[in-house]
Amino acid sequence: MHTFHHAYIDGRFVPVQGTTVLHSVNPATEEPLGHTTLANRDDARQAIAAAKRAQALLGRSSKAERIDMLQQLEAAVLAHADQIRDVTIEEYGGPLARAQWVSQYASQCFARTAELLRGYDFSRRVGDSLVRMEPVGVAALIAPWNSVAGTVCSKLASAIAAGCASVIKPSELSPWQTEVTAQALHAAGLPGGVFNILLGRGEDVGDELVTHPDVARISFTGSTPTGQAIVRAAAGTIKRVGLGLTGKCAAIVLDDADLPQAIEQALACAFMNNGQACVAGTRLLVPAHRLTEVLALVQRQVAALRVGDPRDAETAIGPLASRAQYERIQHYIRRGLEQGATLVAGGEGRPEGLAKGYFVRPTVFAHVHNGMDIAREEIFGPVLSILSYADDADAIALANDSAYGLQAYVFSRNRDRALAVAERLDAGAVLINRTLPDPLAPFGGMKQSGLGRESGLFGLESFLEPKAIVGA
Repeated sequence: MHTFHHAYIDGRFVPVQGTTVLHSVNPATEEPLGHTTLANRDDARQAIAAAKRAQALLGRSSKAERIDMLQQLEAAVLAHADQIRDVTIEEYGGPLARAQWVSQYASQCFARTAELLRGYDFSRRVGDSLVRMEPVGVAALIAPWNSVAGTVCSKLASAIAAGCASVIKPSELSPWQTEVTAQALHAAGLPGGVFNILLGRGEDVGDELVTHPDVARISFTGSTPTGQAIVRAAAGTIKRVGLGLTGKCAAIVLDDADLPQAIEQALACAFMNNGQACVAGTRLLVPAHRLTEVLALVQRQVAALRVGDPRDAETAIGPLASRAQYERIQHYIRRGLEQGATLVAGGEGRPEGLAKGYFVRPTVFAHVHNGMDIAREEIFGPVLSILSYADDADAIALANDSAYGLQAYVFSRNRDRALAVAERLDAGAVLINRTLPDPLAPFGGMKQSGLGRESGLFGLESFLEPKAIVGA
């Protein structure tokens, strides 16, 4: 059993003042994992005050000093990679391959940002002016439960490179991931207050972060409704807000694609992280005249996917993170059937042979149209909707007929044709014939999928403000 009753503030692990206790279970076994005491507003205020004190020094630090910090963080997080992998598996059921990738990605965020920072010029000439890129100030970094280490390290790397102290609030549903990440970051030995970490609910800790006058920047990854609430709350102090929100990503298979390979990649996109990913390609758009071939391939490939123990290297899909997630998926499967979609694979209930745990059957629907809930709403589980299209223009129109525009995928043997389609999609990123993003490319969404960009140069500059000194 694991118990967590502290926050990380001003370089130390300190008892929280809050009294709310959350209990967590292993999603694969439904056995108790432990309990956590959440922080409250007073803890949040202490963390903000610590970050404000650190900001006075960090904001004036040199590029070399920040690079040293990033390198220290890289080494410390890499040394904890095995622990990060293991808690990713145990706390929310991330499959081994995904957990291993996250554990490496977390340390690489600092390495890549350090390399970017070496070549970055914080001063530039524009006309008669000297433009200085200055840190925006104390930042609140708010991360989701489905990728704590990766999201926290990505945001923190950009904040430190820009010279911004931070208060980090991972989801309160991820205490063990948060603990291991905090221990790893603490091992880097950075000055107290440069980053602070606490778990708490949105209505108190989250609200304090987005309304407190000493917080200048919000970087949030999560749902669109929460993002909308953050924008409203942050308006009173005109905070700089970056939002990575809901996705309903389209994967378009063009009619010249290598169909078996494209379907394999499309299923990997749809079911990544057990379907619990904002970038999951949960709408598969295929040529109408190849639908029969596609369905045969989908049935065969889904049947070959192993669902089960996330610690097993052969497992493709582990359990969902919680009973609430399990019930959510059952609702959407029923809704798809009620609205007339054709069940191609999967369905309600657990897979055969799995009597407990929050396991669901990887489910695929065909003959889906954009008026159905399963085509319009983010399900956040391994449920794929197949839509058919007449030609490239129709595919683009179907893909863009969504409130969201986070990421899209295009599969084709002809890169020029794929590029022509990609350029017309309403998405912050489009991946052509691949499933993994470019870590240096900007990440973020269009429409209700977000505001602003993270990662690489764009992530760094989201924590900077340009100051023009005219006639210098």
